[in-house]
Amino acid sequence: MIPLLLAAALAPAPAAPSPMTVAAMRWQRRVLVMTAPRADDPALVAQRHALAGWDAAARERDLTVVTVIGDRVTGAADTATALRRRYRMPSDRFAAVLIGKDGGVKLRKATPIAAEMLAETIDAMPMRRAGER
Repeated sequence: MIPLLLAAALAPAPAAPSPMTVAAMRWQRRVLVMTAPRADDPALVAQRHALAGWDAAARERDLTVVTVIGDRVTGAADTATALRRRYRMPSDRFAAVLIGKDGGVKLRKATPIAAEMLAETIDAMPMRRAGER
């Protein structure tokens, strides 16, 4: 008989939880969806640079970042086609959409969004203000 600890060590590791769809994040998370045709798209690179070092601020604001590059989605279980269709985002150029916890689009830009603008927009949201009380 294999000792219990050895059996546990040989068992396959549990899979990491799969991301939720953007719709499933409603009432729990704010979502920033960024889309670009390629990973090296200058606007996408600039948006990532604008968000660099903003992890703590994003966590504090319950913000999840979802990236759609070509047909690949990271940060959510949705397909690229579904996200682009639902949020009216182009496939051939950069776009960013901030979605509130209520599921509504709060900010839409065809250029990178400064971290300060994201913070101001989120901090002005009713659910964010209610959470600060």
